[in-house]
Amino acid sequence: MKKKLKLFSVLILASVLLLSACSSEDSSTNQGEKSNEDVTELKVAFPIFGALPKDMSLIEDAVNELAQQKINVRVKLIPISFSNWMQQTNLMFSSGEQLDLMPSIYNYSQSVLQGQLIPVDGLLTSHGQGIVKALDPAYLDASKVNGIIYGVPTLHEMAVVNGVSMRKDIVKKYGVDTSKLQTIEDLEEVLKTVKAGEPNMAPLIPSTVGASILNNYKTFDELSNTIGVLPNYDNNLKVVNLYETKEYAEQLKMLRRWYQEGLILQDASTNQANPSDLINSERGFSFLTSAHPAALSETAKSNGVEMKVYKFSQPPVSTTSQITNTMWGITVNSKNPDKAMEFLNLMYSDKEIANLLIWGIEGKHYEIKSGNIIGFPEGVNAQSSGYYMNMGWLFGNQFIANVWEGTDPELWEKVKQFNASATRSKALGFTFDSSTVKTEVASIGNVITQYALPLETGSVDPDKILPKFIESLKAAGIDKVIAEKQKQLDEWVQEQN
Repeated sequence: MKKKLKLFSVLILASVLLLSACSSEDSSTNQGEKSNEDVTELKVAFPIFGALPKDMSLIEDAVNELAQQKINVRVKLIPISFSNWMQQTNLMFSSGEQLDLMPSIYNYSQSVLQGQLIPVDGLLTSHGQGIVKALDPAYLDASKVNGIIYGVPTLHEMAVVNGVSMRKDIVKKYGVDTSKLQTIEDLEEVLKTVKAGEPNMAPLIPSTVGASILNNYKTFDELSNTIGVLPNYDNNLKVVNLYETKEYAEQLKMLRRWYQEGLILQDASTNQANPSDLINSERGFSFLTSAHPAALSETAKSNGVEMKVYKFSQPPVSTTSQITNTMWGITVNSKNPDKAMEFLNLMYSDKEIANLLIWGIEGKHYEIKSGNIIGFPEGVNAQSSGYYMNMGWLFGNQFIANVWEGTDPELWEKVKQFNASATRSKALGFTFDSSTVKTEVASIGNVITQYALPLETGSVDPDKILPKFIESLKAAGIDKVIAEKQKQLDEWVQEQN
């Protein structure tokens, strides 16, 4: 009997232990399931300007390992070819597809006006302190549209200075004194020297296909577009018609003279060859450019031809458009804006996340060379690497990421100093809302497309064509647009005060 009781007790104990183990296993399983359920899934879209990197999925996995650990978030990275960027993102908005984070590239105000982005003022306070710490308050103020922040700028050059990019070998060959290049007018003697010594080489070419000579030369705040500008970034905040200014007329006359003397590419208004091809084939010497510390400190190589940027004497200037040209925002299709802001905050404050998105995985896509300098691992190059987009300007805060070898190790500190030293436009922070004059803006755009390129390449006589240009602009409604822009600027000034 005692043996039976003893056996019975053992069986009961075993059952209890088994049930306890099962209960513990179930509890553990449930906790695991609960933990997985709590992970927030985000979708992050961004444009790419080349082929899809073959290791994009590896980058996503590595980012998710960190993001889940730090903020319990997993992201789906959605790279989109820039040629399809607008079409595909607009389709995502119209279909209601989940899209949590995306950058606005040169169309921030338009994204806001179209209702694609949500206000983030409160989210920056609650979940975006890393972003707030990384950005100068003036840059956040410049992000406001009608007093509300809908996006945050990436950390890059927040100012530019006018300059010219020239072939180093030709500069050296003819002993060009680049210290004398104070203004665009000072280029004339250089261009004449090159023309005399290199008769088959165009001394001055457009900066890109479809651009005019003046495309990258600005002495005014374009106030969101060039339909009504602020000369000298001040002008007592009086908006004027750029194309009626004395300075514009004088620039056109100078370009016309240069064109007639053979100092400008003769088919500049119709040319389809990019600057690199023109320079590499001995058909071009220089082009005007908007310069910044990286461009000024480095020598660019194009198929073996070295190009150097020399700045004019005007100080660097910050305008709203330079600050807002790349803006990250949370979209109206986001299912969890709080978590979206938390991940965006990591992009601006977490060095590991920044390096992953910008450079890839250490040991596979790059290796530390010394200090903060990185380069390709042994046997890897730009063509064979599975992740080499070189798009640090896109992913939030490149200032906390490593620097690629061959670049000035102090580059980001110099960029910060460059930004801090810049003159700030008197209208810095103003964004024009063109919705009430969108018909006129579209018509004016067509007129500018028709007239500006031939005029700004010297291809036509400004004495004959400029008056027709101005007349067509007025017929398209430019005075109405300028009046509306002035009204909004005046209201903005009152709000600032």
